[in-house]
Amino acid sequence: MKASVPQAADMTDAANIVLNTIRRPVIMVDANGFITFANADAEDFFRSSATMLARNTLSKLVPFGSPLLTLVDQVRERRAPVNEYRVDVSSPRLGIEKMVDLYVAPVPEFPGSVVVMFQERSMADKIDRQMTHRGAAQLLELSASDEDRALTRLITDETDRIVSLVDRMEVFSDERPIERYPVNIHVVLDHVKAIAKNGFAKRIKILEEYDPSLPPVFANRDQLIQVFLNLVKNAAEAIGADPQGEVMLSTAFRPGIRVSVPGTQDRVSLPLEFCVHDNGPGVSEDILPILFDPFITTKPNGSGLGLALVAKIVGEHGGIIECDSTTRGTTFRVLMPAWKETSPGARDEAAGDRK
Repeated sequence: MKASVPQAADMTDAANIVLNTIRRPVIMVDANGFITFANADAEDFFRSSATMLARNTLSKLVPFGSPLLTLVDQVRERRAPVNEYRVDVSSPRLGIEKMVDLYVAPVPEFPGSVVVMFQERSMADKIDRQMTHRGAAQLLELSASDEDRALTRLITDETDRIVSLVDRMEVFSDERPIERYPVNIHVVLDHVKAIAKNGFAKRIKILEEYDPSLPPVFANRDQLIQVFLNLVKNAAEAIGADPQGEVMLSTAFRPGIRVSVPGTQDRVSLPLEFCVHDNGPGVSEDILPILFDPFITTKPNGSGLGLALVAKIVGEHGGIIECDSTTRGTTFRVLMPAWKETSPGARDEAAGDRK
């Protein structure tokens, strides 16, 4: 029996089936930049159906000036495939920390059209890069002088902290419970100050006004470091190059502060007050009410996620964050619950943490 010749429609269906079995996002972009095909993984990647994607040009789906758009143009012009590695396509639509490898190739049967295949960088790859940096810092520490050893140790400690946080980078959609324990806030603030003075705040005076009798805060140390690192960096950027710029870190015990729990009649005590104050020009009144919303920023190259992340972490710890700002400066005030001893061994654990 003679085999039947496949019809064009059958071949198209077969091609679609094959492309949908590829566990990588694959799209085809026509000569005008419209997406004429998207497989199932591409729909997940762009968080939109193939039908909706077909109504948009690629330039509307990726960040302005994305290297992907340049690659597509190059492939059209040269009519030859291109591989590009570690391309950042982060955006509100695609997500934060979206790094991909790209394969872009021309489609001879459709002049001007190109196929793009995305391969997301794996979490293991991200951790591997962090561990590489940590290993480099450890090697430096072996040969460093006593004066430089503290800095290399700081780099190593920071890399350890970042590695432990890397699997929570999708923090805005992560609802896992936080591991909390008694934390000495002054140890956290000293660590943040050391990072700042060795980096973005080298020329800024950082003052301290601590209450030494403060009890431990019930929190996650790594996430608290992230909170105050973001706040101090924000303060340093507000000060800019002002030679009189100062940042004040303060802690206090305010036993009378209680706040209502949404949806209930309960009120919880938030006696621990941690403040980051700067004497910069202040926050404009139109921005102040939405300061902690995602993608709100006054910086030319800012993502608008720093303060949103701070608010989310503080909220997940059962605390609140406030901002007071005038033309004489800005104060971010973090109110959080104190740790309550629940077992005979807990006091020793807290004492060890305060060392």
